[in-house]
Amino acid sequence: MAPISRLSLTDFRSYASATVAPSAAFVLLFGENGAGKTNLLEAVSMLTPGRGLRGAALSDMSRRDGTGVWAVAAKLGEAVIGTGTSAPAPERRQVRVNGATASVNSLGEWLSILWLTPAMDRLFTGSAGERRRFLDRLVLALEPSHAHHATRYDAAMRARNKLLAEEAIDDAWLLSLEAAMAEHGAELAGARARTVAALDARLAGAPEDEFARAGIALDGWSGNDLAATLKASRRRDAAAGRASEGPHRQDLAVLHRAKQMPAAQSSTGEQKALLLGLVLAHADLVAERRGEPPILLLDEVAAHLDQKRRVALFSRLESRGQVWMTATEAALFDGIGRASRFHVEPGAVHPA
Repeated sequence: MAPISRLSLTDFRSYASATVAPSAAFVLLFGENGAGKTNLLEAVSMLTPGRGLRGAALSDMSRRDGTGVWAVAAKLGEAVIGTGTSAPAPERRQVRVNGATASVNSLGEWLSILWLTPAMDRLFTGSAGERRRFLDRLVLALEPSHAHHATRYDAAMRARNKLLAEEAIDDAWLLSLEAAMAEHGAELAGARARTVAALDARLAGAPEDEFARAGIALDGWSGNDLAATLKASRRRDAAAGRASEGPHRQDLAVLHRAKQMPAAQSSTGEQKALLLGLVLAHADLVAERRGEPPILLLDEVAAHLDQKRRVALFSRLESRGQVWMTATEAALFDGIGRASRFHVEPGAVHPA
């Protein structure tokens, strides 16, 4: 997993065309609110499976006055990977690796990317779905095949929901879909359990510092015989219009380890510190397991930390691989030594 040495955007969000060529581990983007800093981070996030850090529809990523399609490409060592859409199918994502067509899920084999955005400050008080998506991003960084199983599970679940809504149900087809949900659901739950156990153990052994240690556990569905459970709950699921059991009902439980208090009951500052500490510990775990640290995308993180925690964050980020950070002012990056610095203006980005 080589770092990104060149990022190119075409008709992506606010950019008709833009290129960023980092030469250092820290990639620092500063500019006014609305200049397009987060758009650059979102472009990087699209180089992994999924819908990126905003979770937006593919059509929403196209530049408003552009062609209706978009492209993002990156150079990683000698390799070039890219993704985007084309005119015939603007809602279908395409991937190229060294010029050859590849699957979206294969991107996870090339890059491991994690991100923190201001919207994630409410992660611990938000919905279980938000925490589950966050957990799946952590799992994907360790086990790239997780994306395949998630895709197959969701497809089987949607097909089952649609079939249960019909008057005449094909029982054989229904059994097949439930078997697929059970097969891929077991893989999903297993990968989540492994990641949570490994990350919790690492957090337990981490020293106490400015970023409080979290304790984490997997909550919700416990991995029973899903095929049998789904068959028994068909009537209830048909009435509800959704599957009532399965790994799609799991949640990530997080607590403040030192205080033995649920993260949701901690102060806003403590929640931010817990989240940062969790991501940093996970980055260490990825580096240990995959041999290379993940790329970190930190959107406006420095602005929401006091000076002591900001200095501590910069110190902990050193020698951790490539880190992309945004801020409204260059001064918020004071304390960072060697870095690639870029001034972002509406529709343009310039080396600073």
